[in-house]
Amino acid sequence: MSLPRRIARALGAAALLTTSGAVATACVGGGASSLGHRACLDVASSIRRYAAASHSPGAAAARDRAAALTLIQRAVPLAALAASSDGTWQALGATLSESSRVPESDLLPALRAECAQTLGTGG
Repeated sequence: MSLPRRIARALGAAALLTTSGAVATACVGGGASSLGHRACLDVASSIRRYAAASHSPGAAAARDRAAALTLIQRAVPLAALAASSDGTWQALGATLSESSRVPESDLLPALRAECAQTLGTGG
């Protein structure tokens, strides 16, 4: 099997495991509030990493931005599952779904506002 095909299979398997884990969590570990809160915890961590990138030199800044994006992407399925059960999470799910197309800097104000209440940051 060629290397690109093996990589594609590995990425597909990783995506399946990630989705399966999120679905299992939704079924076992709580409702929309729990999932939405977990998504917001990832968002808050992402915002901190993104802010750190602006104070970091070169390669460290790139690492911080990459880590911030990874945290945002980790929040996407959690927010989607929360939104499917409770409409109050739809705005967060919609904003996070744009993370693959829109720079994080453009999403930050909305993400802060959407997670302010659950994280107790007041807006």
